[in-house]
Parts: sequence; C-alpha cells; structure tokens
Amino acid sequence: MKTVEEYLHFLQSKGFQFREDAVGFIYFGKNYTNASDELANAAIELTLKAQKSFDGSFYVSLLETLVSKNITSRQEAIKFVKEKALI
Repeated sequence: MKTVEEYLHFLQSKGFQFREDAVGFIYFGKNYTNASDELANAAIELTLKAQKSFDGSFYVSLLETLVSKNITSRQEAIKFVKEKALI
C-alpha cells in the first residue's frame, strides 16, 4: 500500500498536477477524518474520477462520508460510490 505522499507522486508521474492548495486539502482531510492512507488514496482516486479534476471540498466530504460509514478499504469505497451513483 502506498502512503498518500507516494500516491500523489505516482499520480503526478501519470500527468496529474496538484496545486499546493489541493495538496493541503488532501492532508487536511486525511488528518481531520483520521483516515488511513488507503482510504485517503481511494478518496483522491474517486474524486478525480467523479469530478475529472481535484475538487477539495468534494474530496473532504467524500472522505468524511466514507469514515462515517466505517468504510476502510479501497474496494469498499468504490462499491459505496457506485451504489450512490457518484461515478
């Protein structure tokens, strides 16, 4: 499993560019919700898929929802988002 920092570097190597404020939102959301790296990475991935770019408020809201629903893995997060028709 990648850390959030490793995952961001991976995405940047694939051509995704994150502004400094976006990176700040990512770490704020992770710390605010006490989410694992796996869940934060899943929320980043799902935000990019749903919004076609990084939307900090969408990401934080999604991460809050995933944590509140006791979702702990990427697979559970993807299933939840598909059930709710977010992507």
